[in-house]
Amino acid sequence: MKHTDFIPYGRQSISEDDIAAVTKSLRSDFLTQGPCVSEFEQAIADKVGANYGVAANSATSALHLACLTLGVKESDRVWTSPNTFIASANCARYCGASVDFVDIDLRTYNMCPEKLAERLYKAKQNNTLPNVVIPVHFAGQSCDMEAIHTLSKEYGFRIIEDASHAIGAKYQGAYVGNGKFSDICIFSFHPVKIITSAEGGMAITNDEQLAKHMKTHSQQGITKSPDELTQMPGDWYYEQHTLGFNYRMTELQAALGLSQLSRLDDFITERHQQFARYQDLLKDLPITLPFQKDGRNSSLHLFPILLPKHHKASRKAIFDALREANIGTQIHYIPVHTQPYYQALGFKDGDFPIAEDYYQRTLSLPLFVGLTKEQQNRVADVLRQALKDNGIEA
Repeated sequence: MKHTDFIPYGRQSISEDDIAAVTKSLRSDFLTQGPCVSEFEQAIADKVGANYGVAANSATSALHLACLTLGVKESDRVWTSPNTFIASANCARYCGASVDFVDIDLRTYNMCPEKLAERLYKAKQNNTLPNVVIPVHFAGQSCDMEAIHTLSKEYGFRIIEDASHAIGAKYQGAYVGNGKFSDICIFSFHPVKIITSAEGGMAITNDEQLAKHMKTHSQQGITKSPDELTQMPGDWYYEQHTLGFNYRMTELQAALGLSQLSRLDDFITERHQQFARYQDLLKDLPITLPFQKDGRNSSLHLFPILLPKHHKASRKAIFDALREANIGTQIHYIPVHTQPYYQALGFKDGDFPIAEDYYQRTLSLPLFVGLTKEQQNRVADVLRQALKDNGIEA
């Protein structure tokens, strides 16, 4: 029988304090370009142990700002993971650069550092080394950033961490975004992410000049800073120094983000409790459960499972059975290189077989703050029956 209450794969958790914070912002003198955005930028930087934050209206915009600021241009090459949302690659295409991908590790679903090393060795011989590599912390678990950073020193590329899933995650005991192993780190505050500002993103860096450039690019390329102006006829004066974009975050978004940030640790604690409960509920099923590597404390944005290899054709049936029971399962992600836009650039099916195999077998189960034990039980029961109905039994 179909349940009437829908369980989404992810959703925001909005408190009365969040509502009060946004209401206060609405009653203030500033709806945009006020003090909340700067406060939010500094609060996120302080939280992760970095020097500077630059807010944007989305993580996609922040990724674009990062590419622009690192000087990505038409003749450049940017590498990222095929197992990600399209923005991780599109940000380089916005700059006219060519994009390539590095296949994933089938345990973490992140960019494989061994495969990266192999490709870099070959690229050096062909004089096609990347200018920038964008590792993606899929589902909230950090990539092996020390290994990638070591390779960057050997082969001379810059690093942008796409940590859209990973605000509050830790790697080697420190928060993702601290800047030890990258030039810039990007967070997302979309409603299904760990904390939300409705829409919004942020670029984090320890480099003052990178932060200044990103801020200028996010504000139409305009500066009013006295030390950057060529003249100063009056307080009204500003100058456009580059071709920028209107990527500003509003005060309302920043107010919501600031309020949400106060609960970040509690959100992650609850996600870990839900994760552990799923692991217990599903341990007897013939599926692969998410793997968490030692030394990495994931923010657990997603709970992706893998169906057995010999039952690939059953994935749609399992997906449909969950959706029919009002359980909002989802697929994360369709490999970027299989999208028509990227295939028109020369990519083809089979280019990155591990990411493609993962895609054919994955399902994301609901995981979000407020998900109840009863709802998790229901997800487990429906999944177990769907597997059985499709001949997948332990």
